[in-house]
Amino acid sequence: MRGGPPHLAVILIHPPVAKPSEPPAGLAALCGALSEGGVAHTAVDAALEAALWLLERRPHGPADTWTRRALSHLDSDLASLRDGKGYAGFDRYRKAVSEVNRVLEKSSPAGTRVGLADYSHDRLSPVRSDDLLQAALGHEENVFYPYFRARLSPLVEAEGPDALVGFSLNYLSQALCAFAMMGFLRLKFPGVKIAVGGGLVSAWMSSPAWRNPFGGLIDHLVPGPGESFLLSLAGAGASRGGAADGRTCPSFDAFPLDRYLAPGPILPYAAAKGCYWGRCSFCPEKSQGTTFSPRTPGQAAADLSRLSAGRSPVLIHLVDNAISPALMRALIASPPPAPWYGFARVTDELGDFDFCRALRSSGCVMLKLGIESGDQGLLDALRKGASVETATKALAALKRAGIGTYVYLLFGTPSEDLARARKTLAFAVRNSASIDFLNLAIFNLPAGCEEARGLDLRPFYAGDLSLYSDFVHPSGFGRREVRAFLEREFKAHAAVRPIVLRRPPYFTSNHAPLLCMGVGPEYFRA
Repeated sequence: MRGGPPHLAVILIHPPVAKPSEPPAGLAALCGALSEGGVAHTAVDAALEAALWLLERRPHGPADTWTRRALSHLDSDLASLRDGKGYAGFDRYRKAVSEVNRVLEKSSPAGTRVGLADYSHDRLSPVRSDDLLQAALGHEENVFYPYFRARLSPLVEAEGPDALVGFSLNYLSQALCAFAMMGFLRLKFPGVKIAVGGGLVSAWMSSPAWRNPFGGLIDHLVPGPGESFLLSLAGAGASRGGAADGRTCPSFDAFPLDRYLAPGPILPYAAAKGCYWGRCSFCPEKSQGTTFSPRTPGQAAADLSRLSAGRSPVLIHLVDNAISPALMRALIASPPPAPWYGFARVTDELGDFDFCRALRSSGCVMLKLGIESGDQGLLDALRKGASVETATKALAALKRAGIGTYVYLLFGTPSEDLARARKTLAFAVRNSASIDFLNLAIFNLPAGCEEARGLDLRPFYAGDLSLYSDFVHPSGFGRREVRAFLEREFKAHAAVRPIVLRRPPYFTSNHAPLLCMGVGPEYFRA
């Protein structure tokens, strides 16, 4: 994108590997702020581009039966994920994404495993700073090196040797590839300024033990929202409007919306930064000092209309930590121009059928619900501010209104024991008819969190960048015991097992709302 005053040009990169189903919300927000500030910039969703590049390479030589079948179906599988046919039935969907993932895995060199949502290396770990620096030094060994060498070189050459290259690093699955890309840039274009932000960087820098090990490679590490920092570094100063404090509408102009693995554009949108509740135990938002900063409901409604104009989105993804009841009421009053979904807390409003019916009329097709436990004492210990009774009412009301539910349950917190875990199983069984999808998580204790005091701590990962601590569980319900319970009791229960098996592989909640719609390609063309 060009135009505006002659500020320093910015290249923004979303590195591999991340789910290639929709544009990255963080980069879209930065693009909106830079556009508002008149800063020339380019955005590259390298997670999407690198996955498609690797699929195009395809493995050569001998292959097993599954891989040969996946290769023969690859083009039709990709087409079905883009034209809507792949979402008309779960078996067909699972086959398509599993075969695409198989081709990615088998296109990876020995020692590296690439999937639709993950990246791992036999020797290098994303939680060890020395390994990340080694990934930078040995960038030519990265599976995506031919791709990013060809992609980034002309971009930097066009912008000049002093361009600012910003990386949005949110997931561990991106870290090794991001550092390989930085290593290439630092070697070939030593004059570029490299800035790195995103959720993973914010988590690293919030640790009490944080010491920057990347000074020779990275010029700027940016915790929290990066709009103001980027504008200042690019020479736009405070800028006009709300660009500097993140109050601008995101921009998707730079993203190839027709190339994602989805049956039309999915537009991610954040109506707020931070969480309106902000009181849960072990919450990383608290340790990172994130404050709740919402756009007004009117601004959010206007943004969604503006973003959808001319794009015909198939889905709007509200990426807020939790959609507030106030925003829900605003969406009911002024429905978005496309179906929508997002994460919500269990509240009294969701237990009201009339409210849920109005939500469905506004376009809500699925809500992700952090219910966590079916034991009230545990919910109180976690300071969830919700009750088991309200959760039960909400699930029933949402089901009756035709809104899908993606329920998150958490096991192994310090206050839990086997008896409490079995109460959660009983809750899931009682409400199984109202639950569409389940996410079963084993608790990770955030390193340095306030609630860790008094626990007998142990190392979690062998790495200086580990975000978590292991601990001796006070009730003996540690990770090993949790895994045994989940496999032998929870997942094996006849009422729960079908829900567990319905979880969309690889894309999980990103594609779940499309499956909730339960429709074929005719819907997506409508």
